[in-house]
Amino acid sequence: MLSTVLIVILILIVIGALPTWSYSRSWGYAPTGLLSTVLIVVLILALLGRV
Repeated sequence: MLSTVLIVILILIVIGALPTWSYSRSWGYAPTGLLSTVLIVVLILALLGRV
């Protein structure tokens, strides 16, 4: 249950970090890439039953 909630929250954070606003376009895709990496690690740990 906790891992499902954690994955949903991380997906929402990844979507929120997309550079769609004018002030965040200069950031590039670094925030999204970092959060996507964290999401992938959490997904793998959830599938292995470690979270």
